[in-house]
Amino acid sequence: MNSCRRIARIKDRSSGLNTLFFRIKPICCRGPEAAPSLSRSQSSAAKPAPGSDTGDRPRLKAADLARKIQQEKAKTKTPVAEAPVSALQKRVLELKRFSLQLQKVHPNVLAKHLHRGVLYRDKDVAVINKPYGVPVRDTSGVTSISSVLPVLAKMMDGMKIKSDSELFPCLGLEKDTTGTLLLARSEEVVKHILSLSGNNQVQRKYWVVTVGVPVPCEGMIDIPVIEKEVTGPQPHFKMALSPLYRMNEEGDGITKVRTNRQAHPAVTKYRVLDSSHGCSLVELQPLTGAKHQMRVHMAFALSCPILGDHKYSHWNKLAPQKLPERVLGKLGLEQSKIRHLPLHLHARQLILPGSSHAEINVSSPLPKYFMQTLKRLYLTLPGKEDDK
Repeated sequence: MNSCRRIARIKDRSSGLNTLFFRIKPICCRGPEAAPSLSRSQSSAAKPAPGSDTGDRPRLKAADLARKIQQEKAKTKTPVAEAPVSALQKRVLELKRFSLQLQKVHPNVLAKHLHRGVLYRDKDVAVINKPYGVPVRDTSGVTSISSVLPVLAKMMDGMKIKSDSELFPCLGLEKDTTGTLLLARSEEVVKHILSLSGNNQVQRKYWVVTVGVPVPCEGMIDIPVIEKEVTGPQPHFKMALSPLYRMNEEGDGITKVRTNRQAHPAVTKYRVLDSSHGCSLVELQPLTGAKHQMRVHMAFALSCPILGDHKYSHWNKLAPQKLPERVLGKLGLEQSKIRHLPLHLHARQLILPGSSHAEINVSSPLPKYFMQTLKRLYLTLPGKEDDK
């Protein structure tokens, strides 16, 4: 009896519902041996009054009562007004959600999305439009393009039950890169394409938006890259320049530096297509396949990092990209929200020689977020005569 009273007092202090919890108390305290017999007057007093509904309803349990109280409190709470967001913030958040959805959806759903984005196919190869944020290779916890290639191959063959066709990624793209992704239909074709790429017979052109205007407006960057460790509060690894020449101490000439054995050759052709408000639309053509070479060359060789490249906009720390105020104003974005800005790196065009016919030339349309950024920055696309 004493324990039930203590429970009732605790409930009384926490919720203030004296009557309801004390109405439950006689039920929990009543036992087959300890319950005292009620007198006639007590029994008549315990009966429900005429017109009351307590006799018609089952008595509330503690869990049901607590749930009811929470629902009533939720109804009485006034909704907090959400801070207004700009159109670009909404667009970036939608893109982020879309990216996460593609990584976590069922493989068949991703395969259907890729099937709708097939740009070219024949008996040897296929070219698909890679979406943003989806890795090509298998990684833990997310759906990759490689994991859905068996389903995609069947879709390309009309879902034939006895279809034995396969697809293999040849020239991969980074997770946050969009555009033309080349797939081979056999391992022999993969070897052939890798041989063509090694001999510089496969042309890949990328379009990027840069923060800054490259000077000169057209040229070739031939600086090897090497992976280095960045020490500090957040130790991490990233690619860096490993130049073959350095300025001499007098500053009036250059001297050749001994090549680092761990450095990778990296050559990138670039051409400015348009520039406005401190940003540029630049076409890049990598002649080598070093890791992150285009991002490193733009950020550290030309001092014009790619828009949304949060990794290579700083060297000594991991932090969101720092944008000038005028660029933020044009994008309609605050610096505190810049971490949601996607990497503006798009594989625009793929050209490779055909085995039994003319060369294969495939172009990929720009994603929606890329086009909207160009519009905000007043960057115009080149005409067809310039898009070669």
